[in-house]
Amino acid sequence: MSRGKKLDIFIGADIDDGWAEIQSPRKAKVSNEILEPSKHFLIFKKEKRRGKTVTLVGEFQMPKEDTTLTLKLLKKKLGCGGAFKDGWMEFQGELKDKLREFLLSEGFRFKHGH
Repeated sequence: MSRGKKLDIFIGADIDDGWAEIQSPRKAKVSNEILEPSKHFLIFKKEKRRGKTVTLVGEFQMPKEDTTLTLKLLKKKLGCGGAFKDGWMEFQGELKDKLREFLLSEGFRFKHGH
């Protein structure tokens, strides 16, 4: 092996004017179409977040004021915390059966098997 040859290695970043913003797609597409409660077909999802169970119900296609009122009413009846994100209502705990009762009484429908 010859010792006289040097390696040409470039270490660093090349910064030029070609900056681009990276946009990641949303988890779910939010529809602008507004439906009345009897035309919704809701489903349940169960996730584990930081070791705790979270129940997701959706996808809701209602005006923001109606969803916040519905969420507030459900959180009060169930005695739990929750949030509304990307058309889905998130509730702390495993509340599928209780949620189904309250949402059916409000006039919502569910897909078969959910």
